Amino acid sequence: MNRIELVEKIVTAHNVSKAEAARILETVTGSIVAAVKKGDPVQIVGFGTFKQVARAARSGFNPSAGTKIKIAAQKVPKFVPGAAFKAAVDPKAAKRKADKAVVAKPAAKKAAPAKKAAAAAKKAVAAKKK
Repeated sequence: MNRIELVEKIVTAHNVSKAEAARILETVTGSIVAAVKKGDPVQIVGFGTFKQVARAARSGFNPSAGTKIKIAAQKVPKFVPGAAFKAAVDPKAAKRKADKAVVAKPAAKKAAPAKKAAAAAKKAVAAKKK
């Protein structure tokens, strides 16, 4: 999907003119770019987070000259998709992750009472020694 197709989706979904839909889209994208440029993350719950990350300087290789080159440090935009977006793209992976989380939680709850019982036993032994 490109920008024109996205404008068409806005037009059909919200019954606005193409010009108005284009201005709305430009406002949204411009606001995201301005915030990320400033260093502020933009989080859209359920969709994802746009943020700026610093990429460290590194050495690279120029294949045409066959020499090593230095690549300067730079700031780059990054998008991290949200859980709902990931689940919409790959529902099977989301289900596996949810099943894995459900299985892991009961095991963690069983371990916590065991720690409490061990601590209580140590206190009881310490009280008997007194």
